Amino acid sequence: MSVDMLTIPAKCVTESRISELDFNNIEFGKIFADHMLVVDYKDGEWQQPEILPYGNLALSPATSAIHYGQSVFEGMKAYKDANGDILLFRPLENYKRLNISAERMCMPELPEDIFMQGLEQLLRMDAAWVPPTDGCALYIRPFMFATDDFIGVRPSSSYKFVIFTCPVGAYYGQPLKVAIEPKYVRSAEGGAGYAKAAGNYGAALLPARKMQEKGYHQLIWTDAKEHKFIEESGTMNVMFVIDGKLITPPVSTTILKGITRDSVLTLARDLGYTVEERKVSVDELVEAHKAGKLQEAFGTGTAATVAQIATIHYNGADMDLPAVETREISNRVAAELEKVKTGRAADTHNWVYRISL
Repeated sequence: MSVDMLTIPAKCVTESRISELDFNNIEFGKIFADHMLVVDYKDGEWQQPEILPYGNLALSPATSAIHYGQSVFEGMKAYKDANGDILLFRPLENYKRLNISAERMCMPELPEDIFMQGLEQLLRMDAAWVPPTDGCALYIRPFMFATDDFIGVRPSSSYKFVIFTCPVGAYYGQPLKVAIEPKYVRSAEGGAGYAKAAGNYGAALLPARKMQEKGYHQLIWTDAKEHKFIEESGTMNVMFVIDGKLITPPVSTTILKGITRDSVLTLARDLGYTVEERKVSVDELVEAHKAGKLQEAFGTGTAATVAQIATIHYNGADMDLPAVETREISNRVAAELEKVKTGRAADTHNWVYRISL
C-alpha cells in the first residue's frame, strides 16, 4: 500500500479540549491533544488504521506486554513556522528506529505508509494544538506493544500501534547537576540498549532516584564491564567539549542512536568545529577538568534537545563547569538546530518534513 493510496477513517471529537491549554504555561506531558492514531496487528498483518478521540485503551489483565515487556516507543516534535505550516524534524529516522527497536524486541515491522500517512493526518486534525510559542512544540509519541491475552513467555501474535500527541514546553528548566553512576548499568553489550524499549527506562528509574535524593538531576551511565567509559546521561546522549573539540561516545549496542545526537554532530561539523566520536573515559574527564580543559558538557535528545550540564559529580567531589552563557559550541549549535526545526534557517540536509495546511 502506498502512502497516496492509504485512507484512514477518522472519528472526530464532539468538542475539543484545547480550551484547557494555556499556551503561555505548558507543562511537559500533562495535557494531550484531541485525537490518536490506532492500528492493530493480527493474523500476521496490520489491520486498517483509524483515528479516534484520545482516550483510554481497554486491556485484558493478561495482556502480554504488561508481563513480558514487549513494548517500544519513539519521541518526536512538531513545530509551526511563520506561515502556519507544521514542521516535523526527520520523522523518517524515527520511523526507521522504531522498526529497529521492534526487531530487537521480536515485534513485527510497521509499514512506512501507516506511520507517515497516519502521522500527517493526525497532525492535520490537531493542528491547533501545535504551540506557536517560542521554545514550545507538540510532542509526538508513537508506540507499539504486545496485546495477546496469554500468560506464557513467547512473542505475542498480536500488537497495537498508537500515536498520540501533547503540547510541551521546556523539559529541563535549568542546567543540570549530574553524577557518574559507579554501580548500576543501563545496558550491556549484546543487550537491548540501542532499542527504545520501555524496559530500558523502567530499569533506570531506581538509580536515577537515588542520585536525585543526593541532590542531582540525573546520572551519567558508564560501561557495564568496568564503569570506566562514559555512555549516556540519563535518557540522553552526552557530549563534551574538551580543549575546543566536541567529543562524544560512539553509538553501539549499548547506546541509543540519537537523532538529535546525529543532528548536533552534523551541524557542528558544518560550522567548522572538530568532532570526535570515540570512547571517553571517566579519568579523561577528571583530568580535563583539573587542567581547565573541560569547557562544556551537555545532553542531547528529542525532549530536551540540548540540555546543558553545569556540574558533574564523581568519587565524592563536584566538578563545576564554565557558565552556560560562555559556552560557544553547544549554544551555537543549539541555536542553529532550533532555527532549522522551526523553518528560520536553510534546511541544507533536507531534514524538515513540511505539512502545509
